[in-house]
Amino acid sequence: MTSPLPSSSAASVLDLAPVVPVVVVSDATDAVPLARALVAGGLPAIEVTLRTPAALDAIRAIAAEVPSAVVGAGTVITPEQVGTCVAAGARFLVSPGWTDALLVAMRGSGVPFLPGVSTTSEVVALLERGVREMKFFPAQAAGGTAYLKSLAGPLPQARFCPTGGIGPATAPDYLALPNVSCVGGSWMVPADAVTAGDWARIEELARDAVRLARRDGLRDAGGTCR
Repeated sequence: MTSPLPSSSAASVLDLAPVVPVVVVSDATDAVPLARALVAGGLPAIEVTLRTPAALDAIRAIAAEVPSAVVGAGTVITPEQVGTCVAAGARFLVSPGWTDALLVAMRGSGVPFLPGVSTTSEVVALLERGVREMKFFPAQAAGGTAYLKSLAGPLPQARFCPTGGIGPATAPDYLALPNVSCVGGSWMVPADAVTAGDWARIEELARDAVRLARRDGLRDAGGTCR
């Protein structure tokens, strides 16, 4: 699968940054300044979830006006949504779970994708189908770092982006695991800051999120796992 990602040093969406902001956009006019703040803070990969009517317009706006952002669509749960999101400008796809029909559609989309898993059997099933990069969701509720650590031994070829209940206090523990390439979270886009248009605060929170990995020397300046 060809990856339409901007950096030759990043082989996949998992390597773009240590944290992928998971964004819920209620007003599409917020999308561009929000994306610019996140990119300025060092988080270029932005997952816009399909949880509001404004989501597709937000993806279109970011794709058109923030070329330094790598905007993706999250909460993709049907094959039909795959085509709609890619047409809107999504450059990667994230699902909370997967079916064979959804996997076929994501494979055929031409963009990178992270199907969601929460059990060992689901991981093995995806590996059997040639998929090695996955979303682990809901991370905290599904066993957290202890569960992912237990998968690293028997299934070292699987790489994960854990999402769900992760914040700045727990993100470093996930990022320290050998099979975790990045984490997804929304703590750097608090609803009150978005409502107030406090883009400077969001930029600083994004910078803090990047430091969560760098302070332990887990990644180099390009975001690639060591």
